[in-house]
Amino acid sequence: MNFKSKIFLIAVVSSLAFGCKEKPHFGDKSLLISENSRYLTTGDGKPFFWLGDTGWLLFGRLNREEANTYLEDRKQKGFNVIQVMLLHDVPSRNVYLDSSLVHADVSRPFVTPGNNPKDSVAYDYWDHVDYVIDKAAEKGLYMALVPVWGTNVKQKKVNKNQAKVYAEFLAKRYKDKWNIIWLNGGDIKGSEGMDVWKTIGETLRANDPNHLITFHPRGRTASSQWFHNASWCDFDMIQSGHRRYDQDTSKNEKLHYGEDNWKYIEADYKLKPVKPTIDGEPSYEDIPQGLHDTTQPRWTDADVRRYGYWSVFAGAFGYTYGHNSVMQMYKKTDLKPAYGPKDQWITAINAPGARQMQYLKDLMLSHSFFDRVPDQTLVAGTNGEKYERVIATRGEDFALVYTYTGRNFNVQLGKTDGDEVKASWFDPRTGKVSAIGTFENKGVKEFNPPGEAANGNDWVLVLEKE
Repeated sequence: MNFKSKIFLIAVVSSLAFGCKEKPHFGDKSLLISENSRYLTTGDGKPFFWLGDTGWLLFGRLNREEANTYLEDRKQKGFNVIQVMLLHDVPSRNVYLDSSLVHADVSRPFVTPGNNPKDSVAYDYWDHVDYVIDKAAEKGLYMALVPVWGTNVKQKKVNKNQAKVYAEFLAKRYKDKWNIIWLNGGDIKGSEGMDVWKTIGETLRANDPNHLITFHPRGRTASSQWFHNASWCDFDMIQSGHRRYDQDTSKNEKLHYGEDNWKYIEADYKLKPVKPTIDGEPSYEDIPQGLHDTTQPRWTDADVRRYGYWSVFAGAFGYTYGHNSVMQMYKKTDLKPAYGPKDQWITAINAPGARQMQYLKDLMLSHSFFDRVPDQTLVAGTNGEKYERVIATRGEDFALVYTYTGRNFNVQLGKTDGDEVKASWFDPRTGKVSAIGTFENKGVKEFNPPGEAANGNDWVLVLEKE
């Protein structure tokens, strides 16, 4: 058999083998767990870097026109997942004063016949949710839906039986929409209302087998503490929270890491069975450090960058950004806003951190994706603590090393393929790349980031096979 015949035969056999595989339920738009169980992939096998935004009160606070403006902005800024609550309160109403439930009973969603926006009788709370989800789909955005916020379960407003009926309602209503992800929980420990959370997770999975499910935990905890082995939980999520090192109150928790969100990711990364993990709620931009005291300093764009690069380089499959004003869709007419927001949401969507998040996503997608691993052996010598921590990740032919302070650091070369490596600096503030030079790919080399060492002078050293 000649060479051309062999190539033809291989192509035919490959085509037949591929054709025998069951296609994902939503085709190329499906979200799946990668073969190595570390990352997400779309139905066509392409890498999916989760770049989320917390638009928690989107369904309740924005009308149709405002929701469209918000979603279009997030699309243009590179976000691809919107995290949002279906029920912030039990009961709740939206901006059109439509009630979500009958008599505050989650097992009785308030639905009316028809869904005509011009007919106030025929257009209800859930029709508005449908509108926003469909509008997001038009823009290629996935909606990560929290069925009911954890506070309501903690306050005994939802029991196990109600949760089952409600989860069935949600699953059947949204199982055929391709852009759905389920976030069980909602800023709560899995141990608080465990029977409710298990019921919701199991019921969603039984009635909706084609969407990913996880659990959104309390600040400074990880969903893996309770649900890593749950059959309904497809990936792990942490909430690193909004407190400084000295404000951390989790000293009695199993995991006590303070601001070091990379430690949560590192812990999840070591668990068996292997599952993807992500920081689904780090400190929000422009929110007071510690949340409740509005006289405290506020988290900045530099802080949200740090959490992003730290967690992703530690092995996370993506990252979720948040802004104080945007997460609650703050308007100046609000009588009791939370955490002292300054700008209205329509202004805050253009905060520096929101613009900068796409650079992290672009950086990760510009290199081989599924072979990437965290590798701290790239950092030679003694590493720093807290903000001085230098964190590294690599694939077969590239390495990325992040410093938040821009201090000098040493790199152990030879960890990637090639006799030589091309080095450059990547600026997380602008996404611009500046060349350093080409070096022999062996030994230890010191690198000096641009500018003076200081918090927020963050840089990524990019090493690529020459």
